[in-house]
Amino acid sequence: MLKKQLLRRVFAITFLLSLFSLSLPAQEYVFEAGHESLKNWQLIVDDYALDSPTKDSEIELGKKLFFDPRLSNGNNLSCATCHDPMLGWSDALPVSVGFRGQTLTRSAPTIVNTAFNKKQMWDGRFDSLEQQVEGPLFTKQEMNASPEAVLQFLQANQGYQSHFKTVYGENQLTLNNTFKAIASFERTVISNTSRFDAWLAGDKNALTYSEVAGFKIFVDTKKGNCEVCHSAPNFNDDGFHNIGVVDKNSTVDVGRYQQIPIKLMKGAFKTPTLRDISYTAPYFHNGSAKTLKDVIKHYVEGGENKDNLSPEMKPLQLTFDEKVHLENFLKSLSSPVHEFALPTLPIK
Repeated sequence: MLKKQLLRRVFAITFLLSLFSLSLPAQEYVFEAGHESLKNWQLIVDDYALDSPTKDSEIELGKKLFFDPRLSNGNNLSCATCHDPMLGWSDALPVSVGFRGQTLTRSAPTIVNTAFNKKQMWDGRFDSLEQQVEGPLFTKQEMNASPEAVLQFLQANQGYQSHFKTVYGENQLTLNNTFKAIASFERTVISNTSRFDAWLAGDKNALTYSEVAGFKIFVDTKKGNCEVCHSAPNFNDDGFHNIGVVDKNSTVDVGRYQQIPIKLMKGAFKTPTLRDISYTAPYFHNGSAKTLKDVIKHYVEGGENKDNLSPEMKPLQLTFDEKVHLENFLKSLSSPVHEFALPTLPIK
């Protein structure tokens, strides 16, 4: 008991110190295309993001598994059901639909740039993409599969047998390698070619006057103060914050508190990336904000539920034009949409 109390205090002190450091005056940015002061916003896809070395054949295997509904109980749900490339790698629903049409309690977060996340899921219950893959697959309300049924299907499928052998070697068709393959594919879903990225690289014409003005508001601690949580370069801080979102159902979602039971974490949820935000509506953990205008309105009002707000959550003083600029900037963070080829699944 004493050890648990000590751990809670250490976590609280560490978290508050991090907030203090984040609340310090922002560094001096020069808002010119390609300026050195903006370099930290450039998202570099390196070996860390792709968990190198990753074989192309492993990514191809993971892609097939990601889109294969036969892994689920009922053969009708795949990872792509809730993380659809045509819908910003989410599902465009306020909250997702699971096994036999069950309405779940949270919005499906996009898998865009999850390669850079240190914690996965809205409540941060998983430390890796491999763990995240396992979670929904075996959760009764979601894909409702069993380890035995997944292995039985894969081992009976000659196409998967051959592909696992090519990637991992003889007798390596295992659950862990299944999770690893899917996670390897997910790490390739990257957004870092937006107009904002082009502007950072030096293209003066990539952003409009309004979008640059919106970026200034975004980082201004006396205006948007968005950078305090949506920090460079992936526009998130891997942290958890209570931003005053109201639960629309009778069950109160305590968020991160379920993992870290201290008051500061009650109602706190993981900071999502803002990259590709134009494609991932509706917003917030329960999909309660339909548009970016709704999101900005929420923050201007300092949240709707004022109980146990995170310390950095305060009402914003923004004019009509400033809100327009901020919205325009957020829209500049989405990379161009490219044609995506669905995999051919092995029939048998």
